[in-house]
Amino acid sequence: MITNFSASYAGHVVDDDLGFDGIAANDRRYPNEALAGVFDWALDIAQHLDRLGYDEFWMAEHHFQPEGYECIPNLLMLSLYLATKTERLKFGCGFNITPMWHPLRLAEDFAMADILTNGRVIFGVGRGYHSREVETFGSPMIDADANRELFEEQVEVILKAFTQESFSHQGKHFQIPARVPYRGYQLEKLSLVPRPTHQPVEVWQPLVSGSPRGIDFMAKMGIKPLIANNPEPVLGERIKMFQEASLAHGKELQLGEDVALGYRFFIADTQEKAMELAQPYFEEAMKFAAPLGLMRLTPEQIESVAQPGLRRGVALPTLQEAVDGGTWLCGPSEMLVEHLKGVEERYPGVERINLGAVMGMPREVFKDQLSKFAEEVMPAFSGKSRQ
Repeated sequence: MITNFSASYAGHVVDDDLGFDGIAANDRRYPNEALAGVFDWALDIAQHLDRLGYDEFWMAEHHFQPEGYECIPNLLMLSLYLATKTERLKFGCGFNITPMWHPLRLAEDFAMADILTNGRVIFGVGRGYHSREVETFGSPMIDADANRELFEEQVEVILKAFTQESFSHQGKHFQIPARVPYRGYQLEKLSLVPRPTHQPVEVWQPLVSGSPRGIDFMAKMGIKPLIANNPEPVLGERIKMFQEASLAHGKELQLGEDVALGYRFFIADTQEKAMELAQPYFEEAMKFAAPLGLMRLTPEQIESVAQPGLRRGVALPTLQEAVDGGTWLCGPSEMLVEHLKGVEERYPGVERINLGAVMGMPREVFKDQLSKFAEEVMPAFSGKSRQ
C-alpha cells in the first residue's frame, strides 16, 4: 500500500531555451552566481514540500557541470542545512556517488548528519554515470567492471563501519586499519566515531541496468532499490528479480516491498494539454541523458539529439511512448490516481512513490505541479488532505 510520497531534484538551474530547438546541452554555460542559485532552488522546494506534507526530498550528488544540469556537489552538507530550515521533511541522498569518496569519510559524514538531524537524512549510494566526474576523482567508470568491483568493496566497508563497534577490512582496494604502531600497541581494528545512532541504517541505491549481479548484491547487503522511469513489463521483471534475490538471502518480501518507484509527471485538465506542456521538459531531459548513455538509443539518434542540425529524419523516442509505458504520468489528477491504484494492485508491497523534477522544468512550474499532486492525488492514498 502506498503511504509515502517524495520528490526528487537533481540540482538543475536550466529553465529556458529548452527542448530540441533550444540550446544544445554542450553549449550551455552559466555564471557562478547562477550555478550557486541551486541552493536557493533546493531550499525553496524543500520548504514547499514540507508545507504540503510530503515525506521526503531526494537530491543528487554531481560535480563539474557548468552546463547547469546537476549542481549539488555534497548532499550531506546541503541536507544538514535544509533540515534546519524545515520542520519534519526527511532528506534522501539520491545518491552519494561512492567511487568518488573514501568509504570511511562518507560513513563519518553521514553519521554526523544522522545525529545532528535526529535521523532526518536517508543514506543512499550510487556508482555514477559521468566519466568527467568519477574518473577525475581518480576512480574508474568507463571500465564498468572495475567500477562495480570498487563500489561493492566500498559498500562493505561502509556497512561494517556503521554496524560494528570496531572492525577491520582487508580487500583489494582498502586495507583498514593501516598496519602501524599506535600509542604503544599494534593497530588491528578501527572504530567509526561516532557511528549513526539511528540503526539499522536504511540504505538506498538506484536500480538502473537490472543486472543479476547488481540486484543480488543489493539483496545480500540489505540495500533497497529505487526504480525510476521503467516501463512495463521491465518494471515488473525487476521488482520480481529483487524479491527473488532477497528470498535467496533469507528475506521474504511481498512483491514490491522495500522498493521505491519513481515517475515523471505533469497534471493538467486533459492528457493532451499535460503532454503539450511537458514536451519541452521531455526533450531537454533527452538532450541531457542520451549522450551520457542513459537511454537505449542508436549512435545516430544520440548524435541527432546532441546536434540539432542532424535531427532531420531521425526517429526519436516520444513523450507519447513514455506515457503509454507508464514512465511519465500525464493528464488529469484522476488519471494519476488510477495509475497508482493499479500499481498498488500489481505490487502490494510498494509503499514509496517518488516524483522527479525533469531537467529544465522551471522552479515555479515544479512547485505548482507538486501542489496539484498533494491536493488532488495524495488524499486518495492517505484518506485525508496532507496539508
